[in-house]
Amino acid sequence: MSLNLQERVSLRPFNSFGIDAQAAWVAQAQDIAGIAQAHAFARERSVPLVVLGAGSNVLFAGDFPGVVLLVALRGVAAPQRAQGAWLVRVDAGEDWPALVQSLVAAGRGGLENLALIPGSAGAAPVQNIGAYGVELAERLHSVTIWEAATGACRELPATECGFGYRDSRFKRVADGAEVIVDITLRLPDPWEPVTGYAELERELAPLQGRALQPADVFAAVCAIRRRKLPDPARIGNAGSFFKNPVVGRAQHAALLEHHPSLVSYPLAGGRFKIAAGWLIESCGFKGATRGRAGVYEGQALVLVNRGGASGQEVLELAAAVRARVLDRFGVTLEPEVRVIAA
Repeated sequence: MSLNLQERVSLRPFNSFGIDAQAAWVAQAQDIAGIAQAHAFARERSVPLVVLGAGSNVLFAGDFPGVVLLVALRGVAAPQRAQGAWLVRVDAGEDWPALVQSLVAAGRGGLENLALIPGSAGAAPVQNIGAYGVELAERLHSVTIWEAATGACRELPATECGFGYRDSRFKRVADGAEVIVDITLRLPDPWEPVTGYAELERELAPLQGRALQPADVFAAVCAIRRRKLPDPARIGNAGSFFKNPVVGRAQHAALLEHHPSLVSYPLAGGRFKIAAGWLIESCGFKGATRGRAGVYEGQALVLVNRGGASGQEVLELAAAVRARVLDRFGVTLEPEVRVIAA
């Protein structure tokens, strides 16, 4: 059977925040036919449908009255050489951290900066995941989507995915209207390390003087992430809750004048990315607890479920953080985590 459908299911196992909301139905699709069946089921009952990958970047604000569709397509094709790169087709349900590790172990560099980012391969383009100087958009050849309107699949080149900072076209379509079924990665050959982030440079400093390999960068990124970010198996979280805000030159200069220790990074076009974690920590929120939700002691950008928190408790804490940052710095924080409401 290509679709496994269950009624009145706790979503706690399906979101890394560990929020114990309930879905009216959970449908697990093993193939494209299963995706079509789940849509037909939701349409017949006039209920909403939401697509979920590994649930590592979502917050359920409460119970969901429709169908939560889990895309469980699995498979990784053998890399193919094409135009100075290796192309690798990956089904949407593949685990992203495991995929990166396996490719690096096979000597295929290009994704090592994106190591240990939790989630599925199919969810990676939605968020345009990025870390330590690399975004998925730079390593993507194409995305295959199933379209609810036509019931057919089509391939989108990366140039048609509307990528931006933690953004893509897939965030701007109705829930379930386009379901990613596979992605094709473009891994550079020859490979060159991307080590421009100061934190990564420091981690790699002991290797100075020798030619870096993808495995070296992979190990360094893993070490940094394990030190900074909590394990969802130990404490519920969805990684960075907020995006790092981007400001223009004038606002950046004004912020620096009043806050000389501001942590920021220059971008193209005279813009600057501000470290949201620094803003939050400067407001005194690092380690704070509100109800059963909190701000992680090791990284202020991460909101956590300290045990039994509801989605609303996390949202209330997030609202308090945003209000304080706006009041003190005049900067609006935008959630990176997707909030799913009824």
